[in-house]
Amino acid sequence: MFADVARVIEGTGVFIMAIGLAAVLIRYAYDVLRKGTGSYQELRVNLGRVILLGLEILIVGDIIRTIIVDTSLQNVLVLGLIVLIRVVLSFALEVEISGSWPWQQSRSEPDPPGAA
Repeated sequence: MFADVARVIEGTGVFIMAIGLAAVLIRYAYDVLRKGTGSYQELRVNLGRVILLGLEILIVGDIIRTIIVDTSLQNVLVLGLIVLIRVVLSFALEVEISGSWPWQQSRSEPDPPGAA
């Protein structure tokens, strides 16, 4: 039963990435055809957001599968490696999208009042 739940969650992550990719590309094509130009930066940001969401959902599926279904030291170590890789990917995508480290203020945001 829990294996099926994990499979559904992982499938949802893949589905979100696939549908998100299609939606982002359709939106970009629409902008190109309607406005005569599309924003490559906006395309990258939106695609990065879709990938981040899909990765987070895939991590949840992996955790459920490993902790509840296939609990063994080897599977937990593999899960740790998978989560580490996905966290690094998520971190890199977030930096790419926002243009700054997560602990720094985004470049596009103005400095708060009284900031030096």
